[in-house]
Amino acid sequence: MAKTIFSLAASIIKLIIFFLFFLNANADTVNKKYNHDEKGILAIMYHRFGENKYPSTNIKLDAFKKHINLIKEDKLEFLNPKDFDREFNKVSKEKKILLTIDDAFSSFYLNAWPILKEEKIPFILFVSTETVGKNGYMSWDEIIKISKHEFVTIGNHSHSHEYLLKYKFEDFKKDIDQSVKIFKNKLKFKPNFFSYPFGEYSLEHKKYIASKFDYAFGQHSGVIDLNKDKYELPRFPINEKYGDLERFKFLIKLLPIQYKTLLPENKLLNDNNNPPAIIIEFFETQKNLNLINCFSNEGGAWKNSKLKFSENKIEILLTEKFLPRRGRVNCSMKDNDGWRWFGTQFTLN
Repeated sequence: MAKTIFSLAASIIKLIIFFLFFLNANADTVNKKYNHDEKGILAIMYHRFGENKYPSTNIKLDAFKKHINLIKEDKLEFLNPKDFDREFNKVSKEKKILLTIDDAFSSFYLNAWPILKEEKIPFILFVSTETVGKNGYMSWDEIIKISKHEFVTIGNHSHSHEYLLKYKFEDFKKDIDQSVKIFKNKLKFKPNFFSYPFGEYSLEHKKYIASKFDYAFGQHSGVIDLNKDKYELPRFPINEKYGDLERFKFLIKLLPIQYKTLLPENKLLNDNNNPPAIIIEFFETQKNLNLINCFSNEGGAWKNSKLKFSENKIEILLTEKFLPRRGRVNCSMKDNDGWRWFGTQFTLN
């Protein structure tokens, strides 16, 4: 009897040790590794190329070529998405640039693809499966053709590309599941990258995406470091207004603002939680937090936000509600290494 009890106790102890080990191992990969030397991965988002009648989503070709040249002149490395997992999970002591293109418009294939193909510049093309082959969009033959190149990665951008937060959750899941099924049928594989249409998601959405993909990108600005949420990765949107050369020179030099946690975790707002109580918890070893400035578009206009500093936390004190459809907060700071940047986005239900 004693031997049985002893054996049972030993098994329980082993289980507890394993559980604690698992927690510690997991903690090392989620918001636990501050490193001042982290240069980060800067993701850039494009849509249309040379479609000048759509300035809010278009970049002119001469500007795009100049963007590519500026990156090369700064001796920055284009990150192949196939190496993203390795680069994300380590301290990036050299800045990497990740190109992403949303929607698979025909103008990408006709105008930008020849440039990227000639120089073998890696990128992710995020595709919404419902629009493939329709007027103004790439065909499956074209998508399959470019996907065979080693420097090309195809990502999932949902099936319908609708405002998915308007869907009932079951309909949202059906939309995502349908896109996964179509990709498997057409490409014979399931993309491991996802980008949220319009950068919109709730906590419930994010958890479902996390069960289907390895990484997910939003449309909030910022620099990726190994502490960022894998399913809320930032990107800098580029268009005719926000693609001028001076701004582009500035943003490709930006460094990450690292943090431990960001609240609220749910980025979907309603009348009861708008404006949100935004609290950023930093690492104890971080310095110069008092240099951080934040701006928000609360009340429908960009303004300097009031900040409350408390040890290693900052509370952003919003005084007005965000107006439909999206609320944004951007924070920056300048230290001896240069400018650092972080952003987040909320969606109003």
